Amino acid sequence: MENDNLDPEFQGEQVLHEHFSFTADLGQEPLRVDKYLMNRVENATRNKIQNAAKEGSIFVNDVVVKSSYKVKGGDTVRVLFGHPPYENLLVGEDLPIDVVYEDDSLIIVNKAAGMVVHPGHGNYSGTLINGLMFHFDNLPQNDKQRPGLVHRIDKDTTGLLVVAKTESAMTHLSKQFFDKSSERKYFALVWGDVKADSGTIEGNIGTCTFFLRSDHWRTSVLVGAYTTTPKCAKRSATFKDVLGFVYRTCQWAVTLLLIIAFR
Repeated sequence: MENDNLDPEFQGEQVLHEHFSFTADLGQEPLRVDKYLMNRVENATRNKIQNAAKEGSIFVNDVVVKSSYKVKGGDTVRVLFGHPPYENLLVGEDLPIDVVYEDDSLIIVNKAAGMVVHPGHGNYSGTLINGLMFHFDNLPQNDKQRPGLVHRIDKDTTGLLVVAKTESAMTHLSKQFFDKSSERKYFALVWGDVKADSGTIEGNIGTCTFFLRSDHWRTSVLVGAYTTTPKCAKRSATFKDVLGFVYRTCQWAVTLLLIIAFR
């Protein structure tokens, strides 16, 4: 340990709540803890992380460190604050929810593009979960404290999302998504001449972190041939069969695809 980078001044009796926790890979080259966290915490800037360090909120192996501490392989880096994570402070909000189906066990909603599914860093309100909590009482909790949620779709995606209303539905639906036994159909806008009427498309999906400016790094999603590192790339969607063409030209097509597996 680099003792000159440890900061015992902030050791006290205050109850702290964990907001982030990371364990550095054994092959991790020494890297300042502020840069290390910038690469891993969404929407974080170096200034925010350095301020957290000044407040005594960054711990490595359960000891408060300064922002200059060099993270090494095997280190456990945690960010603790005196308040719970905002995403855990769930409050119902009167938001419009497009419910397309409901019975005693589940709800199917059509999530609009631009709506975040659940609270997270930088999105503490206005999410689908906030709206569901307002309109539906006693939704079951999952292991991540996200009422009723058994899967999610991206913020900018419009699509159907299944929400459990009972503990039994939560258990069975979660198992289906875990086992990948459920089927999903998607409309896809495909650029190019789609010659085949059926088949599969498989690819890997991963992330790449790159330098954006002096105080910020950005993580982007890369698909297919770009994700050449096995550790960061995972199997993405498998499309099985083009179920039909809504519109088709020699340059592009709107197709209905059946997804049989998803990462």
